[in-house]
Amino acid sequence: MDEAIESLRKEALAALEACRDPAALSEFRVAYLGRNGAVKGLLGRLSELPPEERPAFGRDANLLKRELEEAFAAREKEMGGSGGGDADAVDITIPGRRLPRGHFHPVSLVMDEICGTFSAMGFEIAEGPDVETDFYNFEALNIPAHHPARDMHDTFYVSESILLRTHTSPMQVRAMEERKPPLRMIAPGKVYRCDSDVTHTPMFHQVEGFLVDESVSFADLKGVLSLFITRTFSPDTPIRFRPSFFPFTEPSAEVDIGCVICGGGGCRVCKQTGWLEILGAGMIDPEVFRSVGYDPEEVSGFAFGLGVERIAMLKYGINDLRLFYENDRRFIEQF
Repeated sequence: MDEAIESLRKEALAALEACRDPAALSEFRVAYLGRNGAVKGLLGRLSELPPEERPAFGRDANLLKRELEEAFAAREKEMGGSGGGDADAVDITIPGRRLPRGHFHPVSLVMDEICGTFSAMGFEIAEGPDVETDFYNFEALNIPAHHPARDMHDTFYVSESILLRTHTSPMQVRAMEERKPPLRMIAPGKVYRCDSDVTHTPMFHQVEGFLVDESVSFADLKGVLSLFITRTFSPDTPIRFRPSFFPFTEPSAEVDIGCVICGGGGCRVCKQTGWLEILGAGMIDPEVFRSVGYDPEEVSGFAFGLGVERIAMLKYGINDLRLFYENDRRFIEQF
């Protein structure tokens, strides 16, 4: 072994043996094993040596480094474990510092709950594009050009035939084009409309659901939605179906629940009626079946659509839709 290496070995081992506290041990590590320590300095001398001497010198220097690291680790263990600290120097009774913890957004919580409820009833989950064609968003759903129902959607158009979807119902058409009955699906996702106030935002979340098979009736629709509502709110939630109109369902209905704020007694939220509207539904119109090549004489089905933010507001007693999108941590932390 080179004399310089042997000399450093003896010096380092003696210095390590002389360490009596964690501070001295830390100083040893820096002086001998650190980035600018003595061992690193030895290795830096390689370039000064004749080529024939470099392999042996490099080998011996690395052996020294390994020996000192092992000796340091053993000495460190004697003094109380990793970090060179004395076990008595750490007070494990002191409370730790709490790190900020993330929280699920209420819309995410409700979306997951909705998907879980319908999955348990055998519905598949399907997702489609946010940017849609006019055909899938309107035409195939029995909403032709100049139909008055288009005014209800306040659409963001990208071009004459391309738009940001106004509902997730296009997935109903896409699924029926690709597959034959029976079908049982929900389509959760973002939708977009030109609207913004206390109860509307330009982007919100919706879940479309549909079931297609032989001999599907309105009674099946009522059974599925009633089960969904009682699982989402409570088993004794009052439910009513009101006649309504949607271009892609016939007959159509609005579904109301007893006001969760006043218990049905009448308040500002329910406009003194005791009822709150939560979703729209109906039997799929035969024209929709024809647009995808289904024979409406052989199959039938129902469809429904609900706003996730609307459900979240009722479930958690939130009075302003805009709170969902202001990213106020105080609001999110409540969930």
